[in-house]
Amino acid sequence: MHLTQYTDFALRTLIALAVSPEERSTVSQVSSAYRISRHHLVKVAGRLAELGYIETTRGKGGGMRLARRPQRVSIGEVVRAMEAELGVVECLTAGGGSCVIAPACRLKSILHDATNRFLEELDQYTLADMLKSRAPLARLLGIPVSIEGVNTERGRT
Repeated sequence: MHLTQYTDFALRTLIALAVSPEERSTVSQVSSAYRISRHHLVKVAGRLAELGYIETTRGKGGGMRLARRPQRVSIGEVVRAMEAELGVVECLTAGGGSCVIAPACRLKSILHDATNRFLEELDQYTLADMLKSRAPLARLLGIPVSIEGVNTERGRT
């Protein structure tokens, strides 16, 4: 199974926002932290907002932040929502492909079951599970970490 860059960027964006959920981050800040395309991230952020994972505010002081608590964001749910097509082979895609052995092939059902188990495994994890190493993540991404409303990097309350 191969997840698209779109889904990868969505998961990375959610992780970055979850590191310091009280703070707003801009698309530019997140794209710079990960060294990824701002243009692509704008599309990802729009979709995440549309799906209710993040909230966005335009203008001065605007940005994006999580719309849900990290414990309420299932990794499997995000993958399902962001991936347009989860078929690992042509016969599992929406069009179904044109394989001549499809009527007698067991591979299709095996790969379908494997894909479901993959997603069920991802369902066991939430965004909160990605934060077990919050301080190292924040350091690597250049994100100030807040603890109980006090921004430890900026000294604000």
